[in-house]
This record gives sequence, C-alpha cells and structure tokens, in this order.
Amino acid sequence: MKYTDTGKKDTRSGFGVGLLKAGQADSRVLALTADLKGSLKMDAFAAEFPERFIQCGIAEANMVGVAAGLAITGKIPFIGSFAEFVTGRVYDQIRQEVAYGCTNVKIASSHAGITLGEDGATHQTMEDIALMRALPGMVILNPCDFNQTVQATIAAAKYEGPVYLRFGRPSVPNFTPEDEPFVIGKAIVMNEGKDVTIFATGHTVWEALLAADALEADGIKAEIIDIATIKPLDEAAVIASASKTGAVVVAEEHNMAGGLGEAIAGVLAAAKPTPVEFVNGQDRFGQSGTPAALMTAYGLDAAHIAEAAKKALKRK
Repeated sequence: MKYTDTGKKDTRSGFGVGLLKAGQADSRVLALTADLKGSLKMDAFAAEFPERFIQCGIAEANMVGVAAGLAITGKIPFIGSFAEFVTGRVYDQIRQEVAYGCTNVKIASSHAGITLGEDGATHQTMEDIALMRALPGMVILNPCDFNQTVQATIAAAKYEGPVYLRFGRPSVPNFTPEDEPFVIGKAIVMNEGKDVTIFATGHTVWEALLAADALEADGIKAEIIDIATIKPLDEAAVIASASKTGAVVVAEEHNMAGGLGEAIAGVLAAAKPTPVEFVNGQDRFGQSGTPAALMTAYGLDAAHIAEAAKKALKRK
C-alpha cells in the first residue's frame, strides 16, 4: 500500500480546521449550529470570528431558514449538526429553502453512519445520502480522512451552490496527503489494479485499501477508487475503471437504498453492464456498539470488502 496511516484523527476535526481556513480566506463565510458547537468542532472559528458565528439552539429548521436568508444576501453560511438532525429533521426546509432556490448554503453533517457508535440507532443515520441525492442540484461530499475533510470543506466554501458535507465522529486513519487539493466531482484512483475495482467512500476507503493488500496476497490486483464526491458522480472514471477490470465492488457506510452503490450501478447499467457486489448496511437501522465492532457486524470492514471482490470476480 502506498498510503500510510500517519495517526488516527476524527474527520469532524478536519471540518473544524477547514472551516477556520475558509473563514480566514473569505470574510463571507459564516458558521451556524444547533447547540453543537463543540461536537462540530466550530470552537476555533467561533473564537476567531465571534461576529460570524450564530448559535441557533436546538432549532434546526430555523437554522436552515436563517442560513438561506444569509446566503441570499451574499454570505456563505455553513450550518452544522448531527447528520440525523440536519437531514431528516429538516428535510422540508432544505428542500424548499436551500435546494429549490439553489441557495449557497453548506450543510455540515457530523456523526454520520453507524460509526457514531454507542449513541445507537436514534442518532445514527444510514439514509442521509439517499435524502440528499434526491434533491436536484445538491452536491454531496463524503471525504475519507482528516486531511481530505479539511480540503473538502475549503472546496465547499468556494463552490457556488448548495453542498452536503458528510463526516464522522470516531478517530480513523489519516492517510491522504495534507496538501492534496480537493476537486469537486473528481474520483481519486488510490491503487491501480486490473482484476476488480473497489469504489469506496468515507470511512470505507481505508478498509478498501486494506482489502486490496489482502487480495494482492491471493494474486488479485484490485483497483481502489475513492469517491469523495458522490454527487455529481465522476461517471467517466466509473466507466473507465469498470471497462478495465470487468468486476466491481461498491463499499459505503450507508444503507443499500439511494446511496453510492445505486448511483454507480445506474451508470454501469446504462453505459457498461458489469457485475457489481454491494458492501453496505443493507436494509437495517444502526445499533449501539463501538465503531470498529459495528463496521464488522454490518459487513463494512476490509475482510468483507475482500470477500465481495472475490464474489464479483467469479461473476465475470
């Protein structure tokens, strides 16, 4: 593996660093949160720019409306809460006030997926990407580690239009280059291969890289592609890799319905029919447990990804 774990960090802290950098670069950047400043790592931004930080309290719907109004005046507001609360709880407001008007609001969602851990199903969300994908014009970014989250946040601030930015709570391997620019809409080839392609996003990217090492020991060359931008999807990269390998796995910390797997399957069905295996949370809610235990229980770890790759190979 050409990537090295330089130390475990949580991606939500990457958002905090990226938000501060974006705010330092552009005075139009604002931060709003629903009583979760600490959890969203907005403390540094709030300390440096108190006049550009708004504590909305536990009133997510109102927060969306305030952000939309600020965006109309030319500001660049980031709204932050847990993924469950900032999508499902306020979906109507996001649809009507952000997506429909294509307002320049950035939706920062922390504690996404089952790796929220012990808080359990009520706070975990495995449906958020499906909700956001259904909204016309909504960009969806799901970075894989701390460094990439910093850069994705900066890129989101520069992008004109609504963005959904997804990150997590647990400390995970930090392995991408610190200064690697983030290009919205571009897939990243992390490992060249010829036998099977593994498309991964978010926390599953590192697991996919580990799976590639295990597969190589069995003589299987897996191509690993980081889909940090789920929408707009880099369709050209998907088709090119599937054409080369002829077998595909899609790994994501999300339910089977409406996520990256369905997006990639749709592209391949239309342009390059290819055997696809899906590694996801299936049709299940989350449950309490440690992040690592839940990744294994839901079949999202490296061993399950490698197993899926071998199944895809048999279907060539």
